[in-house]
Amino acid sequence: MHTFYKHEVKYYECDRMGITHHSNYVRIMEEARVDFLDKLGYGFDRIEAEGVVSPVVSVECKYKNPTTFKDLIEVEVFISHLSEMKFEFTYLMRKGERLVCEGRSVHCFSENGRPVQISKRLPELTALLQRNL
Repeated sequence: MHTFYKHEVKYYECDRMGITHHSNYVRIMEEARVDFLDKLGYGFDRIEAEGVVSPVVSVECKYKNPTTFKDLIEVEVFISHLSEMKFEFTYLMRKGERLVCEGRSVHCFSENGRPVQISKRLPELTALLQRNL
């Protein structure tokens, strides 16, 4: 499943040159990821209510073109990899037809500070994620 999330660049997200500061793309990725799981019907609030957290293991951004105040960034987000212990999201951020940033984030699953196998701990979530690869 590919979902689309829209983010309008805020004034405070821009640097002195009027360009969206690079750190904000990671925040936009998080917004899109949360939205993706909500649309899937199994959001982070539900995952955490069941005692599992999903911390970021790694994050990567490749900046292609700048954006500025009030630009509308459309984020295509999808799961690009799923294993027993982690999942990876890919983000393609565009302003119109122009690619502005390509990102990836990898997340593990843990409970009480210990890694968990998601298929055993949250089988319903696992089934949803597998169907949407």
